[in-house]
Amino acid sequence: MSDATLWNPDLAPTGPAQRNWAWYHYAALWIGMIVAMPAWMLAAGLVEQGMSAGQAALTVLLGNVIVLVPMLLIGHAGARHGIPYAVLVRAAFGTIGARLPALARALVACGWYGIQTWIGGEALLTLLGVALGSDLRGSPLPLLGIGAGQLIAFLTFWSIQLFFVRKGLLTIRRLETWTAPVKILVCIALVWWAVDAAGGLGPIFHAPSAFVPGGAKEGQFWSVFWPALTAMIGY
Repeated sequence: MSDATLWNPDLAPTGPAQRNWAWYHYAALWIGMIVAMPAWMLAAGLVEQGMSAGQAALTVLLGNVIVLVPMLLIGHAGARHGIPYAVLVRAAFGTIGARLPALARALVACGWYGIQTWIGGEALLTLLGVALGSDLRGSPLPLLGIGAGQLIAFLTFWSIQLFFVRKGLLTIRRLETWTAPVKILVCIALVWWAVDAAGGLGPIFHAPSAFVPGGAKEGQFWSVFWPALTAMIGY
């Protein structure tokens, strides 16, 4: 086996001078990861399925906490010692076997990138449609089953992300650092709007769960909770 199969510039450990992320860079990145529309959509779906607002929020929180543990364990080697993930897994899978988890990670990333891009494109299309006062989705296209507007929005959001990805990790770090405070403010504004629309926190958290005795779905809580928790961990 030649050295080229074991080492290249992308697999080389980063030196101390290259490991220039401070705590607030990691905090900004974490904010960018958890301020995600799929989490809000999942929580809203759980309420729709019968959970109370508190149960839905705790399910999402628990999923994040469970994921946080392996995420910190896997990320420690890179953050502290500059060792890439693809090299780290050689300790468990060997130099050849390590390609399997690295490939699996890449395939999952491709799928997740597509999901996020679709949701982001739909958000752009919805906001533009509200501003113009019209439905911009368009008639379903053959084979794709989505409207021309949806396809254009998907490709537009894809292009925006690709622009920053091609600029490198430094640009992504700057983007996350600059936008993290904005995301927090937007979340506060959304919570304010939701509380105002519901008539206060009382009606939100006092709305009963459908799974309690006498509820429409009495005794079915765990049949909804476990798939929902798995979905939260999976995404």
